[in-house]
Amino acid sequence: MLLLTMGLEILAPGCPMHQKTVDALNPTLPKPKPAAAAPASCPIDHTQRAAAPPPSSCPVDHTQHAAAAAAAAETQPKSFLSQINPLNYMFKDISQAPASNQAISLPTSREPSTIPRGSGDGNWEYPSPQQMYNALLRKGYTDTDITAVESMVACHNFLNEGAWAEIVGWEDRFSQGLYKGFRMCSRGEENAPDMIEAERTGKEIPPTLTRFQGRPKDMTPKATMMQVLGWIYPSKFATEPPFDRHDWYVTRKIGNETEEIRYIIDYYSGEPEPSGDPVFYLDVRPAVTPLAAAERMIRWGTDVWWRATGAEVREAARLEKERQQ
Repeated sequence: MLLLTMGLEILAPGCPMHQKTVDALNPTLPKPKPAAAAPASCPIDHTQRAAAPPPSSCPVDHTQHAAAAAAAAETQPKSFLSQINPLNYMFKDISQAPASNQAISLPTSREPSTIPRGSGDGNWEYPSPQQMYNALLRKGYTDTDITAVESMVACHNFLNEGAWAEIVGWEDRFSQGLYKGFRMCSRGEENAPDMIEAERTGKEIPPTLTRFQGRPKDMTPKATMMQVLGWIYPSKFATEPPFDRHDWYVTRKIGNETEEIRYIIDYYSGEPEPSGDPVFYLDVRPAVTPLAAAERMIRWGTDVWWRATGAEVREAARLEKERQQ
């Protein structure tokens, strides 16, 4: 911290004793003239000031100032954040009306999803093609091909349903704790559905989606590492970076306790099918926390162990033997 001190010049009157000594040594100095007598009365006529009446009100008209401020507040554009829905970081009022200069009409019906809302009031709804088109225009994608909007909505809904199915798979394994999760994962990924059904008690509470956020410009650490591995070992790890990223916040309920789990979804494009149909890959996993790290290690480690020890082959032989009997 820099302390600044302002300088003050101290003026002290001269010592009266020293002043007398100087006068005695200099007799030729003129004697100081006596001070003029004070006037008998003040030369200023205070009667006129007293007679002036005080102002009855403030001379500034505040009503005009308040009206101008209110008008400025109404005309001032709203901030971007005030127009955003905090649950999905999308515009709150996406219109169903056709855009200006829109040559082709788009459907306005909305398709319900299978994803339950965290608030408990039904499932999330997907935007209509018209809403999707209007949202793209508001985000600056003015060159969007309007004839492809319906296909974009169908692809968007399909990918979200697949992402939710992956999240439900994680919740089925670990919503009851790490020990039960280990038991469900102990026989590898291929046998996990049967193990999950065997461990069900009927008291499980399905997960719900509280909110979500699109973050296409924020590459996850895992996606970044995959790009580095692709540069080092292109024949095995070379892949295009994800074209999109979402963060989904899921409510996990165990008894009377509620916990919010953040899931990260990386969206990848694959080589198209011979028929020309597009192919997509989703990497869905819980965000890295101590608990999520344990869940991911259990799921990955048990599957590797199951296959590396030959248990997969032994299980296939056992099933084949049972079929023959």
